[in-house]
Amino acid sequence: MTTKLILASQSPRRARLLKEAGIAFTRIPSRIKETTTFKKPELVVKELSYKKALSVALKNPGRPVLGSDTIVFCKGRILNKPKNEADAMRLLRLQNGSWQTVYSGVSLLWLDKAIFLAGFGTSRCKARKLGGAELRMLASKHPDKAGAYAVQDAEDEFIEKIEGRFDTVVGLPMDLVKKFMKKAKIS
Repeated sequence: MTTKLILASQSPRRARLLKEAGIAFTRIPSRIKETTTFKKPELVVKELSYKKALSVALKNPGRPVLGSDTIVFCKGRILNKPKNEADAMRLLRLQNGSWQTVYSGVSLLWLDKAIFLAGFGTSRCKARKLGGAELRMLASKHPDKAGAYAVQDAEDEFIEKIEGRFDTVVGLPMDLVKKFMKKAKIS
């Protein structure tokens, strides 16, 4: 018998990655407040992915729940989703022409089976050096994405080079997802 995974996210990008991998799932977005006391990017994404998965798993203890969280780390700063267009502009200016590291945390929780798995992946990205007008146009496009850009959007040319996994930058490192599913014996 196959057990249907729950994705604790409303991200269409994460859902697309699971579909492309042939993984059956349903979506129940977590509604947690994304707060943490951690300062290290890898701990931030692991904790937030865990909290997201746990919030949904508590209501669905008989099913495996997958949570994920993504942040961008550039010039010693954690860059989350922009608060507004002005904040998006600030984030884009900071990254403009620079290298950054994208951290994506993944947690798989299955309460009835006492399975608690958490990890993270990283990829480095190099942003193109864009002019003010190009940055302003980009600043209004991605208010729901860490770092205010979308590497998977063909219209978004902000990132010119990726070192590491593309799916990590998109927000769901599929190598970790598959490893956790195998450990949890989810077919």
